[in-house]
Formats: sequence, C-alpha cells, structure tokens
Amino acid sequence: MTDLGETYRVPAVRFERLIAAPAETVWAHLTDCGKLAAWYGEDGSIEPREGGAVHMAGGHIRGVVTQYKPNRRLAYTWNVFAPGEQESPYPESYLTIELQARGNETLLVLTHLPVLDRFEPQNAMGWHTFLDMLDATIAGRPVLGRGEYMEKNAALYEVDLANLQR
Repeated sequence: MTDLGETYRVPAVRFERLIAAPAETVWAHLTDCGKLAAWYGEDGSIEPREGGAVHMAGGHIRGVVTQYKPNRRLAYTWNVFAPGEQESPYPESYLTIELQARGNETLLVLTHLPVLDRFEPQNAMGWHTFLDMLDATIAGRPVLGRGEYMEKNAALYEVDLANLQR
C-alpha cells in the first residue's frame, strides 16, 4: 500500500466513422430514440439535458447524460441490468459520441470505456452493429434486424454468438 497515486490504463473501444449526412441529422438520430428504435428499443429515451436519464432496451441499459452539446458531443454513463435488477453487477462505464462536421458529411467518433477484458470483442461487435444500423437509417436504406448485423460483425471480432460472455 502507498499514499502515492497510481496510473493505469483501461480497456476501451473506439470507432471513427464518416457518415454521409450533416451533423444535425446524425445528432437527431443519436438523441431521438424513435429514429433508431431497432437499436434503442421501442421504449428507449435519452432526456435532452445534462443530468437527464438514459433508458434503453427495456431497461437493460440505464444511465445519466453527462454531456449534451447539440450537434457536437453526447456522453452518458452506461450501466447494464438484467430483468428485475436494481443494481448492476457490472462496473459503470462511459459512452462518448463526438460529431465533427465535414461539409455534407460528419465524422462520428464513438468511445466506450472501461470495457471489461472479457467483453472487449463483444463490445466492439455491438458498437459496430450500432454504427451499421445508424448509417443504414440515415442513408435511407432498409434497416435489417439487429441479429443480422450481429452475425456479420461477430465474424469480424471472432465472437461466438452462441456463447456470449456474461
């Protein structure tokens, strides 16, 4: 034991994706859960303010908005719950989505941390799935079922969908 502070690094997942739409359009799809209900869930909501509640996937994901800078930055805590749980058995993590206008396109930078070691490939697969669904929705293409994207992305991250980490 020591009185000195220690430094450490935490596992994280980070994506950069150029989306063919202005930042205002991307922002609307990130904050209006109805625009991407296939990801957020039919009852998904993100209160549009710092301190606002985040509720997704029937309460499976809950959190609090920590940054709400329209068209630029959205950040919130990320807590995973099983049905009926009031306290998550997993450590709280943090999702940050930054938008940078690039003419008629937007660079989206998504960072999620910390990610438990055993969840790293699954987490990357999940966010890849989210970004695929977001891109399809914004582009006006048909959005496939979440499972179809996950099957494709599971191969990229070597995730066995039949044996997910818990």
